[in-house]
Amino acid sequence: MVPLKRRKITKPQATDQHSKICKFNDVAVFIIERKMGASRKSFLMQLGRSKGFKMEEHYSPCVTHVVSENNTGDEVQTWITNQAVGNDDKSFSSSLHLLDISWLTDSIAAGCPLPVQDKHKLKTSPKPSADVSVITVKSYACQRRSPLKHHNIFLTEPLEILAENAEFMENEGRSIAFRRSASVLKALPRAVREMDDLKDLPCLGEHSLRVIKEILEDGASREVESTRLSEQFRAMKALTGVFGVGVKSADRWFREGLRSPADLLRTGQNLNRAQQADQNNKESSLLLLGVRYYDDLNRPVTKNEALAISDIVERAVNAVLPGAIITLAGGFRRGKEDGHDVDFLITHPEEGTEEGLMPKVVSWLEDQGLLLYQKTTRNSYLESKDGPARPPHNMDRFERCFSIFKLQQTREGSVLPAGAGGVMEQRAEECWRAVRVDLVVSPYSQFAYATLGWTGSKLFERELRRWAGQERGVSLSSHTIYDSKRQCYLPASSEEEIFAHLGLEYIAPGERNA
Repeated sequence: MVPLKRRKITKPQATDQHSKICKFNDVAVFIIERKMGASRKSFLMQLGRSKGFKMEEHYSPCVTHVVSENNTGDEVQTWITNQAVGNDDKSFSSSLHLLDISWLTDSIAAGCPLPVQDKHKLKTSPKPSADVSVITVKSYACQRRSPLKHHNIFLTEPLEILAENAEFMENEGRSIAFRRSASVLKALPRAVREMDDLKDLPCLGEHSLRVIKEILEDGASREVESTRLSEQFRAMKALTGVFGVGVKSADRWFREGLRSPADLLRTGQNLNRAQQADQNNKESSLLLLGVRYYDDLNRPVTKNEALAISDIVERAVNAVLPGAIITLAGGFRRGKEDGHDVDFLITHPEEGTEEGLMPKVVSWLEDQGLLLYQKTTRNSYLESKDGPARPPHNMDRFERCFSIFKLQQTREGSVLPAGAGGVMEQRAEECWRAVRVDLVVSPYSQFAYATLGWTGSKLFERELRRWAGQERGVSLSSHTIYDSKRQCYLPASSEEEIFAHLGLEYIAPGERNA
């Protein structure tokens, strides 16, 4: 046996000398150990050096080829970016090759660095332009801020026409789908210019995307235009525009050959019980009123007209219940300059004093000659009985009055201020128009929920209820929130508290125009 002091290890020395011979100085290879392991990386580096490759121990700006195994291009790019932190040179070279391990093994087998082919390259996701940020929105409309004026009205209006037509066809699912698509577009921070702007956005179904694509490419959608001009759509829109007429009645009349409100009078259509009013007074017939004042009731109510009606309502309520709180709700609370009707919420800080208020208010308005029509319903909500047991429904059960007001105007169309009292006079220089007005009385303890529910928009409220049920496991209505797990109601004195109960960021009324 040879003594230890005389033993010589010559083979590794030969290998080390051989490894220092670099044949390809213009190619510097770095192997990422991630998902590969130290042993395999060490073996490949030794093998590469034995073939004359320049194999780098550490990543540096001099590296030209980065090789990895079982990693995506995005993962490798992120790894390299993280290595640059703290270094002077933090730039990511566009000439740097991100390659699969197959390029290195093929090159070693060939005895030289092979030209980089597409099959060797790691694929990376395209990066957005530096001056254009990626558009992201949240899934529920109640999570998004939807301003009254937005950038994509050229896309939302066509989708809303299709949504309205789906309602006429009693296809609620399709109608909601179109409205959700339009709602997403309303929340975008800029106008949509190409389909890539919509990538990964929620609630955009295939049908909506087809319509949007056609509008972006051709300027209009054939489906939307044919719908807008179709006899059925135009007739249904005209017939449902009659006050008190729903989709079912309008569809039946369309099938009978009726196309306009005038056809209803010409053919002497009878009303069902739900449409009946006081038959002792011809003008109190709801259908006759709806047809007679069709133009008035379908003409938008202006903000000034809404404020004039607000003065009248405040006088009427305070005359019978001093100290009451009156709030203008609906679209006007969301900042709209016009609407199809005017909604008011009424309450009183002293709980219970609001009971039976509506008949007194209606009587005062009738004495002043301000009502063409009114239908009053009582409050039928009982928390102890109707909360957890009652199935959820869009319609609340407050005391309310659906009415048609006579709003005084000059012949030039300006609104006259509310008078000092007495029966409304019809002087020669004055006239009036018919306006739809909804009055709703809420107990003070439910007023925050009523305010939220009656502010809208319709889709925003639908999405709030959907969020409450699907994401929070509670039931939301215009009366309260019921938590079935804890078996309790959640009181709220403000809209902010309701949003907090639901785990949502508060959204002001002006940004609920979903």
